[in-house]
Amino acid sequence: MHLFVTLTSRCNLKCSYCYGKCCDDFGSNGGHFGEIDYSLPNDMAYTSSKLKNFAEKEPLESVIFYGGEPLIRMDKIREIMDTVPAEKFMIQTNGLLLDTLEPRYLRRLHTILVSVDGDESLTDSYRGRGVYRRVIKNTHLIRKRGFKGELIARMTVGKQTRIDEQVWRLLFSKECVFDSVHWQLDAQFWHNDYDPVEFSRWTLSDYEPHLRNLIDGWIGYMEEQNKVLKIYPLLSVAETLLTGQPTKLRCGAGWAQFNVQTDGTIVPCPAMSGMKDYYLGNLKDTSPIDVSRREITVGLPCTSCELLWICGGRCLYSNITKLWGEEGFKLVCNTVEALVGGIKAVLPRIQRLIDEGQISITDLEYTRFNSCEIIP
Repeated sequence: MHLFVTLTSRCNLKCSYCYGKCCDDFGSNGGHFGEIDYSLPNDMAYTSSKLKNFAEKEPLESVIFYGGEPLIRMDKIREIMDTVPAEKFMIQTNGLLLDTLEPRYLRRLHTILVSVDGDESLTDSYRGRGVYRRVIKNTHLIRKRGFKGELIARMTVGKQTRIDEQVWRLLFSKECVFDSVHWQLDAQFWHNDYDPVEFSRWTLSDYEPHLRNLIDGWIGYMEEQNKVLKIYPLLSVAETLLTGQPTKLRCGAGWAQFNVQTDGTIVPCPAMSGMKDYYLGNLKDTSPIDVSRREITVGLPCTSCELLWICGGRCLYSNITKLWGEEGFKLVCNTVEALVGGIKAVLPRIQRLIDEGQISITDLEYTRFNSCEIIP
């Protein structure tokens, strides 16, 4: 089993696509949430011994520290890493407090995902003036302090983002030390930001053409350097198409990976915190086996889609809540079709590189259930 552990709902940033849209959504009655639990504490309110007892009932493959901004609760990170028997510890952070992470804990982390949206201008426009410089400085610092795990640049992609240029900057700019990149579209997480005309225009005239450019550059780099760049959405789809191995929901939400809320209640994913219809138990009285037996899966329209075996359903939260309605859901699905179509177009070139021994199918492998949703 893989677990997110939400340490706090508090954050030290007010990003436009998170805090800003949250404010715009106040009073919205869109979406299918069911009964909402408004009593959740802001910070972890159970003891780490409860998490330890839960983890001892079945091997815990990974714990991902999550927020809010999890490094606000460095005390809980230390406590959990000192007591909970997990094979791997990971963290998803905005990067501003990475310099406070003590080296002996830093070096034990398997993966660090840092929220950064591209270059300085773009990141600061979304996240606040000066954020990019502080984050980049801290990524260099943790390398100097001995962090040898995977450092993932985790982008939120919106209408200001030219996807090919920004991914390339994060991988090849001299000031960046990221091993890999993942991105998630700023879509279907809020209700009041839905503009079908504008979203369609952006995806068709900007995102999808530049996504094809990125895919072409990715395969071109393979051909020139005999190396596969770790761009998560491209890796995962290419691997599935080459192996023919169907996938479940790729992030693992609801079947391989779960989230522990601040009150100790277990839900399928962090985005579903407070959705009482999907409560799967509590650390104090539930075993990992009990949680796994209550598997939550995507429903229509995903289950009737011919790409389900490749996509896996994209996002359990968006499938359930339908915050943009059926029409908006389809618009986002079109971007998945574009991603799959783009990879299919270059698949013969990848297969040739494998056949000629320039790369191996194992070069497309990546760490599963590491907080990358995989399908943007």
